[in-house]
Amino acid sequence: MLNYLDKIKNTESGNFFLMAGPCAIEGEDIAMRIAEKIISITDKLQIPYIFKGSYRKANRSKGSSFTGIGDEKALRILERIGREFNVPTVTDIHESGEAAMAAAYVDVLQIPAFLCRQTDLLIAAAETGKVVNVKKGQFLSAGSMKFVVEKVKEAGNNKVILTDRGNTFGYQDLIVDYRGLPEMQSFGVPVVMDCTHSLQQPNQASGVTGGKPELILTIAKAAIAVGADGLFIETHPDPANAKSDGANMLHLDLLEETLTKLIRIRQAIL
Repeated sequence: MLNYLDKIKNTESGNFFLMAGPCAIEGEDIAMRIAEKIISITDKLQIPYIFKGSYRKANRSKGSSFTGIGDEKALRILERIGREFNVPTVTDIHESGEAAMAAAYVDVLQIPAFLCRQTDLLIAAAETGKVVNVKKGQFLSAGSMKFVVEKVKEAGNNKVILTDRGNTFGYQDLIVDYRGLPEMQSFGVPVVMDCTHSLQQPNQASGVTGGKPELILTIAKAAIAVGADGLFIETHPDPANAKSDGANMLHLDLLEETLTKLIRIRQAIL
């Protein structure tokens, strides 16, 4: 993603950019269908788009939870989406040794929130030369992310994005502090609001994370109103039967209406 800052922050439309897709790569057919649908919407609305899909889910509540279809198989699906639809792709990595492997297939390496302080992981991601999207830990202040940005840049990579996904609020809920978005923007990097994971309800007695997807538009509206550069939305044509994080996903059929409303807010504050 050459000149990625210009591409995602200074588009002709003035729109925010979007990272969206399924939580996990469940298979080639469904991933391609989701990508095709989202791209038809973002092209229509002139929204810069990055396809999101995890090639493996390492952080699961229960050992029996779905983790993936196989690393290489999922990464090749991400590569095909990027090539056939001519869009950048993003996936998360969990250990330093995964950075170079994933970088061979995708354009953006994402550091999960729980791992955002892992120095070796940040450096390994930075050294690939790919864009590095770091999710802010639920346990960290926005100001603390300054040091995350410094780690990546000191490793020789200035292509950093920060993504907010809420803060721990008690044992089974999260809350979004919107003051953090402009604070993180002051570090000179684009800032994204994760509109789906910020509505998770973790640590449920069932061992399956809950969520409040009916509030996705509320979270997104507020983020755009305070000037977020981009949005992160996990979406699926059948969230109830998604293999991962279905409880807080946006139904794919609702995406165009949601984005259309958000564009109106964006236009109003420009």
